[in-house]
Amino acid sequence: MTNTVFELAPELKRDCIELANWPLCKVLLLNDSQYPWFVLVPRQPNLKEIMDLSEADQIVYLKESAKLSKLLIKVFNPDKLNVAALGNMVPQLHIHHIARFKSDKAWPAPVWGKFSAVLYTDEQIVKLKTYF
Repeated sequence: MTNTVFELAPELKRDCIELANWPLCKVLLLNDSQYPWFVLVPRQPNLKEIMDLSEADQIVYLKESAKLSKLLIKVFNPDKLNVAALGNMVPQLHIHHIARFKSDKAWPAPVWGKFSAVLYTDEQIVKLKTYF
């Protein structure tokens, strides 16, 4: 029997800070202050792929992704914004939004698993929450 209640994947629960609930998605912050790294997760059970959403929700997901992207560009002014839906390690549908800078520690390589996380302070989290 499949789960009919939305639950955040344990890996996302462990590695992220919940910032907000938008109409479709939970907005998460990956707890690594080296990169402004956000994750959008639709609050619906049993989703693996974007095509698992209804067509109407696919549009909402894209709009929320664009909204988050615009916010990250406005707030952080990155050299590049990386947006990706991978799911090899966490099969629950989610899209990463990472503000990248030529000056960041991993540039130009991917950030995944490159360096140990540097956790956000409580003050940094409070400040980031004000944007949502």
